[in-house]
Amino acid sequence: MLTEFEIESRGPGLIDITDRVARWLPDSDGCVTLFVRHTSCSLLIQENADPDVRRDLQAWVERLVPRADDPDMAYLRHRAEGPDDMPAHIKAAHLPVSMAIPVAKGRMMLGTWQGIYLWEHRDRPHSRRIAAHFA
Repeated sequence: MLTEFEIESRGPGLIDITDRVARWLPDSDGCVTLFVRHTSCSLLIQENADPDVRRDLQAWVERLVPRADDPDMAYLRHRAEGPDDMPAHIKAAHLPVSMAIPVAKGRMMLGTWQGIYLWEHRDRPHSRRIAAHFA
């Protein structure tokens, strides 16, 4: 079984997609594989209870990889789409872009406080596509 989810981002940050994936799953055992079809965003399994976790992760990644107009990033050459472009590619190169999650009786075997997130790394809103396969 194969599908594609379209996710609209509003700019940088984590977007919870857990429910969308869960609603699509059949009532059987297997594994769902997710793959984001872009080079400037990521997929992540992370805590879904305290929003401070998502805020702290966003602050950490921004500190780790600042925008290209930051003096520390002067070495970057790829700036075709603005100062957030190459840093977004660097973030996606270091964070997951795919994942596999076991499914039992139609329910993902996520931990109590785990959710699935699309992590947008670009400044502007984007339409993102995530391929999903269940077997």
